[in-house]
Amino acid sequence: MRPEVLHPVTLSDALAALATYGEEARPLAGGTALVLLLHHRLIAPRVLVCLEEVPELYGLRFEEREVRIGAMVRLQELARSPHIRERLPVLALACREVGNIRIRNQATLGGNLAEADYASDPPIALMALEAILEVHGPNGPREIPIAEFFRGPYTTALEPGELITAVRIPFPPPGSRMTYLKFRTRSAEDRPCLGVAALVAFEDRICRELRIAVGAACETPQRRPGVERLAVGRPLTEAVIRAIAQGYADQIETLNDLRGTAAYRKRMIEVHVRRALEEVRDGHRSFGADAGC
Repeated sequence: MRPEVLHPVTLSDALAALATYGEEARPLAGGTALVLLLHHRLIAPRVLVCLEEVPELYGLRFEEREVRIGAMVRLQELARSPHIRERLPVLALACREVGNIRIRNQATLGGNLAEADYASDPPIALMALEAILEVHGPNGPREIPIAEFFRGPYTTALEPGELITAVRIPFPPPGSRMTYLKFRTRSAEDRPCLGVAALVAFEDRICRELRIAVGAACETPQRRPGVERLAVGRPLTEAVIRAIAQGYADQIETLNDLRGTAAYRKRMIEVHVRRALEEVRDGHRSFGADAGC
């Protein structure tokens, strides 16, 4: 039996539909993950609440201190946006790495986050950017820091009937450099075996702030603030970089799956955290401002 598809035209109508049908309803954003679940009969909702026509969920708005991204903004728009590539290049790089261009043209940022796939690229970048999720539901709006959003693979802090409506990202400190490295063990379009997002704020070559997020190798994207503090107030020498890379490898509990064993992933964390920090220190890459996006 095919589910009925509802097409609300306001956010309040979408929330009302989800509340009416409860566990029998699923929100439909880009559909790149949901359609696969339906096809393989892993879920059988009675109703799909299509969010395509809800204007409140769109928009890319740059303000004085942050950018606000509507939940229905497509990943390809973020990958190609000149403003995102200039101000938040780590997000553009991560979005560019998702699947292929057909997937990116359909997949939405809110849908990607709500799925909470542990092997997904954008959540890793958003963890390093300290994003804040705007959520609306039966009890009204609330905000969830991204560090508190992921509870486990395919599990989030969303309550029944809640929708992600937007993602807010504070602009990083002046002098920040950032990058995203994706490591695959299979095809070029594969989900990551490991993803590393790095952001370093420099002042006269001294690290004033360091953020590193690691994902895909573990159940949720993770940071280690205690390890990050090893670099603060110091130049990123080889010794400092290696200590941080080793600290991340030692402290993150990794997964076994088809893309790699836990031990292999620990080694890859060490390698790719080191590479990411060397890149931002030395400026070897054009941090998101390349035509390949």
